[in-house]
Amino acid sequence: MDSLVRIEGVSKIYPRVHKPHERLQAFISLLFGREPANGARVLDNINFDVFRGQSVGIIGENGAGKSSLLKVLTGVIQPTSGRVMVHANIAAMLELGAGFQPDFSGMDNVRMKASLMGLSKQDLAERLDDILEFADIGEYIHEPVKHYSSGMVVRLGFAVITACRPDLLITDEVLAVGDESFQKKCIRWIEQYMKQGGTLLLVSHSMYVVQKLCQKAVWIHEGSVRQYGDVFPVTQAYLAWHEVRTAKEKEIHIKATGDGAYYRIEKLILSGVEEGGRQPVFAMGDDLDVELEIYSPDDRPPVGVVGVVRADGTPIYGVVSENEGATPVKLSDHHYRFRLRFTSVDILPGSYSLRGFSMDPEGMRVFDRREMTFTISGNTKEAGFVRLPHNWLD
Repeated sequence: MDSLVRIEGVSKIYPRVHKPHERLQAFISLLFGREPANGARVLDNINFDVFRGQSVGIIGENGAGKSSLLKVLTGVIQPTSGRVMVHANIAAMLELGAGFQPDFSGMDNVRMKASLMGLSKQDLAERLDDILEFADIGEYIHEPVKHYSSGMVVRLGFAVITACRPDLLITDEVLAVGDESFQKKCIRWIEQYMKQGGTLLLVSHSMYVVQKLCQKAVWIHEGSVRQYGDVFPVTQAYLAWHEVRTAKEKEIHIKATGDGAYYRIEKLILSGVEEGGRQPVFAMGDDLDVELEIYSPDDRPPVGVVGVVRADGTPIYGVVSENEGATPVKLSDHHYRFRLRFTSVDILPGSYSLRGFSMDPEGMRVFDRREMTFTISGNTKEAGFVRLPHNWLD
């Protein structure tokens, strides 16, 4: 196969230069062509090929080294060791506004960028209408780029690329800035570009986009290639890794909630029935008495939240103690209780849930949550959630 890009043993180390002796060490390393003895290694022995007509997705968490790798590929930065061989006309969108002069108009920037990408004046004149139609920014094309939104900058940059049709297109998540209709337009263009033999190197956090557009995937983890191969096995392995990581984060979160919460709920009681007991049943128009007991680690009065939702999670009503000037009763050291009564509750028959939340004394953060279900009984043909008092008039 025809290799457009070959990456062999590429590493990138940024020397630490915060202190005078670190700057001296970095200078000596540079002078003698050595790797910095003490630095941040953002890329570590990267090896893979990109062949003509191939589409390769580069995936990994933030800080893994994806953007640094693309900058090495495009010559923006030089690798500390290893080499990159490129045999292609490249168009790259690595950063918003890259290659644009902010004080020039959009039209002037189109001419300049097209020229830098090898488009002649005649070719540009023939394709200018297509560029402007693809960008679709209207009269802003005559305004300085510094007045553009990030989405408009992406529109203009990608529009020029569509006119130049490079051998290799490299893009680093910038399409995520555009609105949904523009993203769809770009994806349609990329799919057509690939059908016509184009080669794509794409960085994205969207596994859907990577699976849709790419044949191969490279998973970069902490500066190294963790996995390379067909797109589906690699992206599925990456998603599985994320699930394990999310589970660990959730475990840490659980330790800060429930029994270990800083402001944890110790009891949620509805009309004498405690959470975990039998499911209470009430008739339309009954009063509902709620008790919410909260443990406060610093012995400051917490904020309580009580709400009612339908069985499908649709909110019906909720109140926050702080907003209504309600303060809890102190039962003992670190223990507080809120009591409130919903009078003549006219919600229509069905299954509902009572939810209680505990917040810090400033009312800024939710620390714990409890929930219990209950039923409202009755015979009625009314529709909706609640009964509104009404009269039929002549």
